[in-house]
Amino acid sequence: MENKQLTQLIAENAAYRNIVERTSIRRYTSEPVTELHKLALINAAMSAPTGVNKQPWEFFVVDDPDLLKQLAAGLPYAKMAAQAPIAIVVCGNTERFLDGDDSTLWEQDLSAASENILLAANALGLGGVWTCLYPHPDRVATVRRILNLNDNLIPFNLIPVGHPAAPSHPMDKWHPERVHHNGIDASDHKQI
Repeated sequence: MENKQLTQLIAENAAYRNIVERTSIRRYTSEPVTELHKLALINAAMSAPTGVNKQPWEFFVVDDPDLLKQLAAGLPYAKMAAQAPIAIVVCGNTERFLDGDDSTLWEQDLSAASENILLAANALGLGGVWTCLYPHPDRVATVRRILNLNDNLIPFNLIPVGHPAAPSHPMDKWHPERVHHNGIDASDHKQI
């Protein structure tokens, strides 16, 4: 990114810098995640926006090494969970879903909560990675079985968290051609 004003904003604003410098961390040291940091991650998750304040989430903090290994072995894209000190399983509680056209808003709520976990981890000097469970029935069933979850809980994702084993650098995801202002001109389909 070449915008000098934006570069200066990033340098001067820690909260904004935390957002744009967050990366997916898949390798961790053996250093444990403190109880305070676990609490802080869940508090950040529960601070996310939620439709009609339904808060349709449940969080399972997994720090048992045997369970982490079972999750890693049973999930195709969560192998790093076996080496992570913790993993957070973000679940939707169907008893707090909205009805009708809004019945799938829980997915947005859990996505916001999950991003808050990742941002909080980065801010605390930790790292994590979002691994997808829902909508894959086999992955959902695997987590339900390993964690003995009730049927009203839908495992949405699994986020391994720990101290990064190596420094990471964010990819430049800035694509100005994907930014549009005030719609598309209908006569020639050009951006306006």
